[in-house]
Amino acid sequence: MRPQIIVLYYSRNGSTQKLADAIASGITQAGGDALLRTVSGPGEPASARDLALEPQELSQCDGLIMGSPVRFGHMASALQQFWEGTSSIWLKGQLQGKPAAVFTSGSSMHSGQESTLLAMGVPLLHHGMLLCGIPYTEPAIQQTQTGGSPYGASHVTHHNPNKLSEHEQQAAVALGKRVTYSAAALKTAQLQGQL
Repeated sequence: MRPQIIVLYYSRNGSTQKLADAIASGITQAGGDALLRTVSGPGEPASARDLALEPQELSQCDGLIMGSPVRFGHMASALQQFWEGTSSIWLKGQLQGKPAAVFTSGSSMHSGQESTLLAMGVPLLHHGMLLCGIPYTEPAIQQTQTGGSPYGASHVTHHNPNKLSEHEQQAAVALGKRVTYSAAALKTAQLQGQL
């Protein structure tokens, strides 16, 4: 049974969506199904391309990777608002023990990407998820001159707002694979009664 990984993102100008697409590619390459989902921002509709996430989908997924543009070192308010409405899922522990990861895009190298990645991990940890990063054994993390960090995939938009660098693409694909492999291993362990 293929792991179902939700790629939940908010993207206003397309940069975060580009990372979501690269992560989805990694999920598929690792044998999973990528469910691209989004949330709407204040006074604006959700993505014209991807469906808005329904909270009940969270209980059915095997993993979650969440992305947001940098907003003063924090996630976009649309994502924060979404998580503030997930108390019933939290009370039932429906995300507990599932792998998760985060990704972001910002306008410059020092726009608050790492603090955004860390802040996005907080609600996932509160839900009992197992947070995955990108290890330094991934060459793209050591070689990048733009985005990518051990905390998650990222994109620096000031030179190419809608085009990922080669290393940003590689790091995003690696993150998708890492969460998918983790979800598959956990699923197998559960089916075998080891968890």
